[in-house]
Amino acid sequence: MYRLTCRCIYILFTFLVTRLAKTLTKIEIIGIDHIPKNGPLLLICNHSHNIDPPLVGSFFPRTINTMAKSELFINPLSRWLFRSVNAFPVERLKADLHALRIAKTILNQEKALLIYPEGTRNHGNGMKPALPGAALIALRTKSPIIPIGITGTHLISWKSIWFLWLINRRPKLIIEYGEPFELPQITDEQDVVGKSTDYMMRRVADLLPERYRGVYGKETKNQIVVTRAASKK
Repeated sequence: MYRLTCRCIYILFTFLVTRLAKTLTKIEIIGIDHIPKNGPLLLICNHSHNIDPPLVGSFFPRTINTMAKSELFINPLSRWLFRSVNAFPVERLKADLHALRIAKTILNQEKALLIYPEGTRNHGNGMKPALPGAALIALRTKSPIIPIGITGTHLISWKSIWFLWLINRRPKLIIEYGEPFELPQITDEQDVVGKSTDYMMRRVADLLPERYRGVYGKETKNQIVVTRAASKK
């Protein structure tokens, strides 16, 4: 009964999100044909706004599981809601082995898992250095990876979105799903996780205009960019 309830909530939630997005914004979905119909998938995406996870998940043609910051699960009501839409908590900025085990189990069950490797929003100011968790999962599971680039959400303001809709000045949003890829074989065993993280994030950056690529732009082309530790904001 619990699983059926969660499934119904997931379907209703994604339906409402897609309807609202199509009504209140000019949203364009690119690369939907790149998504395999079955099998494990590790989805990685840039992160500008709180609306990114619901948008990416709702327009994705398969049911997905999402790794979300643990702060969202403190309140009992929000914890129930997020778990109902297949989200599970992760303690950011530290090695959360429990979350990594959950992620590995999801992929071993040939499901889709969505992760935002930056670990926080960049507010449209360019991608931030990614945390290594997504690369660790990819290396351990050997799952196909789909990069996702989303733009325009940083322009959304909950206070003005309805007014912009009334005057027909809806913000332009783009979600682009890239082609699936696997991590290349790295012969140099030193810093495999860091190099894999950088490689994965540059595949996401390739789907974005240069001004949104941030630390994964052309200025750092020959550098390895990854976050080791940071303080919460």
